[in-house]
Amino acid sequence: MNLEELEKTLKECFNKSERDEKNEIKHKGLIIIDSDPKKAREYIEKAKRELELCDFYKEKGFDYKIPEEWFYTLYYCALAILSKFGIESRSQKYTALFLEYARLKELIEYEDDFIKRITVYSKKGEESDVDKREEARYSSAIEIESINERYDEVNTLCKKAISQAGDIVFSNKPFEVPKEIM
Repeated sequence: MNLEELEKTLKECFNKSERDEKNEIKHKGLIIIDSDPKKAREYIEKAKRELELCDFYKEKGFDYKIPEEWFYTLYYCALAILSKFGIESRSQKYTALFLEYARLKELIEYEDDFIKRITVYSKKGEESDVDKREEARYSSAIEIESINERYDEVNTLCKKAISQAGDIVFSNKPFEVPKEIM
């Protein structure tokens, strides 16, 4: 999606979420709240704990649980960033879209690969860590060789995501949602 399409999609998301909340319906997108640095820091801590679970599961032979922990490590980093901006999310799709928008607008320095890994794709043939998480979780396999093959690589990637998200969260720089998407 290009920047104009992202702006339009996010604006529609924020507007629909706001309407839903006014109509006492739980929104299924993004909504503006007060920036919450404490919550953002807690999400960073939660991301670190999720990553610790990977070593535990690997040691105990629960390979099929590891992709889920990798995904949630990255997702909690994303939620930490949104909390810093003052955004509540109830959608993986819109969380990833907002991060992509913020990255393209140079509001944050956060690698595109981290965002792509939490992106939900609907077209066949497009795959992200969401799909790998679901495949590992819902298949009958317990030991999955591909997880062992990429274990160190993905753990390192998750540590890097935690570091970059932490830089944003612990920054004294104010982060505001751009007016053009509200």
